[in-house]
Amino acid sequence: MTQSGSTKTNLSETSRKRVLSVAYWRFFVNALLILCDMASFVIASAIVYTLQGGETLYSSRFHFHMGLWLYTLIGALIWIFCLHNVGVYHRHVMGDGYQLNVLLFKGAIFAGLLVCALDSILNVYVPLLTTGLMLLCAFLITMLERLIIRQFVLFSRERGSYSYGTVVVGSAEGIEHALEFLSQKRQLNYHAIAVCPIDLNEQTGLVEAATVPADFKERVREISGRDIATLPYCADFAERAASMGVQTVMVTDVMQRFSDNFNTFVLDMEAMNLEIAVVTSAVDVSGHETNIRELQGTTVMTISLPQYSPWAMFKKRVFDIVVSLIAIVLSSPFMIVTAIAIKLEDKGPVFYRQERIGLRGKPFKIHKFRSMYVNADAKLAEVAAANGQEMGARVKIKNDPRITKVGHFIRKTSIDELPQFFDSLIGTMSVVGPRPQRQFEVDEYNQVYATRLLVKPGITGPWQVSGRNDLSEEESQQLDVSYVQNWSVLGDIVYILRTIGTVLHPNGAY
Repeated sequence: MTQSGSTKTNLSETSRKRVLSVAYWRFFVNALLILCDMASFVIASAIVYTLQGGETLYSSRFHFHMGLWLYTLIGALIWIFCLHNVGVYHRHVMGDGYQLNVLLFKGAIFAGLLVCALDSILNVYVPLLTTGLMLLCAFLITMLERLIIRQFVLFSRERGSYSYGTVVVGSAEGIEHALEFLSQKRQLNYHAIAVCPIDLNEQTGLVEAATVPADFKERVREISGRDIATLPYCADFAERAASMGVQTVMVTDVMQRFSDNFNTFVLDMEAMNLEIAVVTSAVDVSGHETNIRELQGTTVMTISLPQYSPWAMFKKRVFDIVVSLIAIVLSSPFMIVTAIAIKLEDKGPVFYRQERIGLRGKPFKIHKFRSMYVNADAKLAEVAAANGQEMGARVKIKNDPRITKVGHFIRKTSIDELPQFFDSLIGTMSVVGPRPQRQFEVDEYNQVYATRLLVKPGITGPWQVSGRNDLSEEESQQLDVSYVQNWSVLGDIVYILRTIGTVLHPNGAY
């Protein structure tokens, strides 16, 4: 056997060991999650049935008695089956937070339907209230259990465990951009262990290894805080990557999606059981609903976003009205106290009205509790210049001298935004959406960021619950554009719940 053949054999053997190693820890983690989820359901059932004074069940259809332990065990199996079907055990979900809670909620709904179907098939009498309380309790306990496990997973990922070894493929600029993203998002389960610079040969149209700048390795080390290996682009790239412990290949640029270069590369990677992750634009249409039809010998693919249908928009409007009314009623005592405090401090007006840009670029008047001294807007340019900033979309002044004493408190607690529920009630704003901005900020939008004007601005939204002013410009833009493409009423409910946590622990609010 030649040395080259021997090397390939060793690479293959090492690859298989790496793949098996990953499969083992992923199997055991998922097995542990399943057992914990079953235990959560059993505990929830025991609590509810004990409080309800449960008795042995009897099947009128099949004429047999069923112990509560057996009924609970069947229910636990239904529980994990439903959680599996909604994607709770997917490799990229187990360490998630709010997204996981949404899936748990969906799983609880499906489990409720199946448990009721089981009761109907067996003709067993279980009060609907008992079933509802059992599922609600199971949902809450499972959510708490997953929160504890998530903290353990994130703690372990900081040390390189429970994450997928990743090789980043693309141009030198694309690789650096991806590494910056991965270094900031520690909760992601991608752990960069290698980079592969590539370029497109304009003469042949093929992808080949790229010549990188002399300081490329140094910049990579500076971004990631450690040395990262450089993996050359070659014929046996997939085997070499697998031998290093790579499980995910992240493609940043150079290779265009749906091109022959990309398709053959993906096939080669997947044949080695390597996952492909593609860094795409924030407005990529791959997540849209697609429909493929044959029309007179021509294949036509149509794409759409179902949340922009008249029915979906109607549900969003009803949701805004209901939530706004509830919020106004519940917060009225706080609004009265705040109004009195503002008036007593400097005798100025209680409310602050300012023109903002709303749906499809149409201006509207936003209402807030005044948190600055009177005529503060006229001094914005002066204060910005004093802090070394220019007027623009990212003006943020940490210790703004224009803010009153009351203003500091109501800004930190977001009380200043409570009057915006009246704006949501009349329809100029929505409860959840991108934050409303001024005309000079909108004037700086690029083509992608301008898509945020396709929805109404919101009282709360992705920016408000993800760090506010501590976010970079790029992070803010991606959050807003992602919301435009993926919003739903259920997702809006999640943002409202996250807002409560942000109010209790404000970050980036100034």
